[in-house]
Amino acid sequence: MIFDLIVIGAGSGLDVAAAASSKGLKVAVVEEGPMGGTCLNRGCIPSKILIHSADVMETIKRAGEFGFNVGKVSVDFEKVMARARIVDKDAQSIEENLKKSKNITLFKGRGKFIAPKKILVNGQEISGEKILIAAGTRPAIPPIEGIEKIPYMTSDEALSVSKLPKELIIVGGGYIACELAHFFGSMGSKITILQRNIRLLPDEDEELSTKFTEIFSSSHTVHLSFAVAKVEKKGDKITVYAKDGKSVSGTDLLIATGRVPNSDILEVTKTGLTPNKHGYIEPNEYMETTASGIWVLGDIAGKYFFKHSANLEAEYVANNILNPQNRKKVDYTAMPHAVFSNPQIAGVGATEQELKEKEEDYLVGKYLYSGTGMGEALNEKNGFVKFLTDYKGKILGCHIMGPEASTLIHEVLVSMKFGRSHVNDIINTIHIHPALSEVVQRGAGSV
Repeated sequence: MIFDLIVIGAGSGLDVAAAASSKGLKVAVVEEGPMGGTCLNRGCIPSKILIHSADVMETIKRAGEFGFNVGKVSVDFEKVMARARIVDKDAQSIEENLKKSKNITLFKGRGKFIAPKKILVNGQEISGEKILIAAGTRPAIPPIEGIEKIPYMTSDEALSVSKLPKELIIVGGGYIACELAHFFGSMGSKITILQRNIRLLPDEDEELSTKFTEIFSSSHTVHLSFAVAKVEKKGDKITVYAKDGKSVSGTDLLIATGRVPNSDILEVTKTGLTPNKHGYIEPNEYMETTASGIWVLGDIAGKYFFKHSANLEAEYVANNILNPQNRKKVDYTAMPHAVFSNPQIAGVGATEQELKEKEEDYLVGKYLYSGTGMGEALNEKNGFVKFLTDYKGKILGCHIMGPEASTLIHEVLVSMKFGRSHVNDIINTIHIHPALSEVVQRGAGSV
């Protein structure tokens, strides 16, 4: 079968498929899993549903600070997990709507390239004049001796477990590890984190990640500079050994050491494409690959690894496929991120260590949540906002740690995206008193 456009991956690629079909193009969508991609089914949506339950539990645990005696609290873990399965209905609804579209044909199965613009899926060959690769990534499993003999889970399985782990060992110290540690720890699991780096969340601004590591270590057992070498299971216990001989044991094991692109599964080299050394398919500024008529977006492109960046790229890809005479370069200005752990973190722009590495001149402004009225009301002792600017006040980066960080960052984003990207945009904006957003205004003023 021949199509005008083949979209591989039913995450953000569906936005492009819908745009193309609305213009009358004959579109094929190839997806072996549920519709909606990683974010809807195995990532941001179910994880944030579960993390909200963890946040509620943390609030209950702190009730005494605000004058409440709540007594012992029990967890209906099955009910907590069931809330996250609402995504199953969403995925099914998307699939049903796709099947009703007169211009879209859905191929449920794993596709792989057999020629430059020819794909084999479920034993059937399909070809397309244009192809979009939006096939995402999968959990990375590091080469650990004995890992193939041990029952372990990745983030995929962790979001659908039926029984709360009693003692959970988490290998990894990035955002996935910390978010899942927050969830399971709040539910009652004893958490042990094994991080090969000297800090948790090492890609964050160093000052934030250092403070985060300190706070997290007060709630969970955290082993830093722990290079995992071997795992083994004896009875109901799993033991993880470091290269230096240290070991820890627990009932369950979670591997959260990053993700790898699915380019190998797709056999993209048969299109003439050559992924980089990490397996990502690097596009140009228009999301075009080196193979004519083939675009790429999302995690598999290796630029950013957020759902909001994939959605942004989908907008540009749709335009550039449908309006080649008016193609546009993707504008990633003020690309934010957040870590939904406890404490919560959000950031945009450069970190202080990056500015130091580039030997750029910069100023630092910082303000504590506790210095604001709402910060006092929340009894928030650790949160702060950190601004990095040039000597004229232009915002180079902003990093927030504390309650609602992922929301508070947005007024900085608006300034960086559409304004002069200057601290005065924030300082001179009237802020409601005593709303929590005052901490951002005062952080800008502290520069």
